[in-house]
Amino acid sequence: MTESRPDAASARVIDYIAVEDSPRFRELKKTQRSFVFPLSLAFLAWYFAYVLLSSFAPEFMAQRVWGAITVGLLLGLGQFVTTFAITMGYVAFANRRLDPISAEIREDLEKIERGDA
Repeated sequence: MTESRPDAASARVIDYIAVEDSPRFRELKKTQRSFVFPLSLAFLAWYFAYVLLSSFAPEFMAQRVWGAITVGLLLGLGQFVTTFAITMGYVAFANRRLDPISAEIREDLEKIERGDA
């Protein structure tokens, strides 16, 4: 069984530091951060608001909404819903905006590795 390996003479070493400094890679990181940081801050604010309300406004959190369902329970379940929504939003964002850029970078690196570039 033979493996398909590039010829040692045609294969090139990739300078990953240069790749990190490339405009395309910087664009990829900037695009990713533009989604992740604001959403992370918003979620942390929402989470800490829930914790603070639980600690300092127990009467509010204990208000019944319907039967045994309280405001605190609804807000707690909202934490899970928010987590799943953020995850689904990030996956859609990554598929639409990040994956095409990373595929281009990967293709370029594979060309260099094969010696095509």
